[in-house]
Amino acid sequence: MTETKAEKFQQEIARLAKNEGVELPRGILVPTCEKLAAHRGIEAEDVRKVAKELVRRYRKVEVDAHESVGIVAAQSIGEPGTQMTLRTFHYAGVAEMNVTLGLPRLIELVDARRVPSTPMMTVYLDRGVRTDEKKVHEIALKIEVTTVPDVAAIGTVVEELKVVVAPRTQLLEARGLSRADLDRVLTESLDKRYWTLSNGSGGGESRTFEIHLAEREPTKAGKEPEEEMPFKRLLAAAEEVRSIRIKGLSSIKRALIKKEGAEWVIYTEGSNLDGVLQIAGVDRARTTTNSVFEIYRVLGVEAARTALIQEASRTLSEQGLTVDIRHIMLVSDLMTNEGDIRAIGRHGISGKKTSVLARAAFEITANHLLRAAITGEVDELKGVAENIIVGQPIALGTGAVDLIYRPAAGATGGEHAKAPKPKAAEPAATAAPSSGHAGPATTTASK
Repeated sequence: MTETKAEKFQQEIARLAKNEGVELPRGILVPTCEKLAAHRGIEAEDVRKVAKELVRRYRKVEVDAHESVGIVAAQSIGEPGTQMTLRTFHYAGVAEMNVTLGLPRLIELVDARRVPSTPMMTVYLDRGVRTDEKKVHEIALKIEVTTVPDVAAIGTVVEELKVVVAPRTQLLEARGLSRADLDRVLTESLDKRYWTLSNGSGGGESRTFEIHLAEREPTKAGKEPEEEMPFKRLLAAAEEVRSIRIKGLSSIKRALIKKEGAEWVIYTEGSNLDGVLQIAGVDRARTTTNSVFEIYRVLGVEAARTALIQEASRTLSEQGLTVDIRHIMLVSDLMTNEGDIRAIGRHGISGKKTSVLARAAFEITANHLLRAAITGEVDELKGVAENIIVGQPIALGTGAVDLIYRPAAGATGGEHAKAPKPKAAEPAATAAPSSGHAGPATTTASK
């Protein structure tokens, strides 16, 4: 298999960078080399210039050794978070669609909520479908759930103990259904042990359905007969009919289409990524949901990590706040590095720290200390919080380096080390000079 132009550029730039002692990640190499390959007349000297510039910029954004990246990331995300609005809903491209934004959405992400407060999907379509409004509308109908109340009126006749389902022809046509589809679904869904289905009044597509209570089986010998409650059973029948799904995906209440540029895009209220990806005509590479846990379940933990980064970045940028992507990437890495999604909180990362004092400093201090004392847990004081609590320097930044001075043999310090020991202290002189002048007392004491 022949190498493409972009792959040749990748190998050459990677080699030049390695000569400079830098290993560039694929996330930088691949898009750069694809853009280079799109230009004509790129020469070897140009490739060397690009490699040199990539190495320079990469070194510029590297983190210093023993940098407190966790604290810096927390500050960089937390401080702009105080400026975020508290509004919950916002028009997301379509007038009828609401989605959680701002601080509530950021809290949802870092708390790793399994179900977002306003789940939604953005469904992109394949090349041959995305510009055809009629086909897009057909796919939207396959996605949006359709229940019996969406296409028929449901009523109860108490005197005759029956439920009447009256199909509405216009609604059936709008959803691409017929009376036969409604008949099939009712027949399959209703339990024949309790209800019987028959045709009612009218004719054609608008002919009604009648659901009667089935005759109860005779009670067996030795058992007391159950109390008959026909009205309660009638209401239960009406509720069951209302919940019957004719077509569409469960969890998706509505599907709205909107034209963006030259293509049509489907927005959904509710999320069902697994079901949507199985529908013909859907672009599986671009379709996404704001439910990170659903992405994790369908596509895996790496896709969930990417979704966390994108959702947090978009939430902050929509508020006009700029946060370096590396801070968000660090938080996402921490939340997903064990193969699943963990929250930043007492039930997740902060509550599972190895340090007793760090856990106690976060929340529920007495419980953590009591449990650690009972189990004989030991704190090795390796982190930041626990060292601050006990009042000693942290092992980060300048505190990560210990300097010990050991004089070399023969050096100045070595000569001092080999100096003779001082003499013992002598008693002070008490005799005065013959002239009668009292001189000072002297000692030879030396330290």
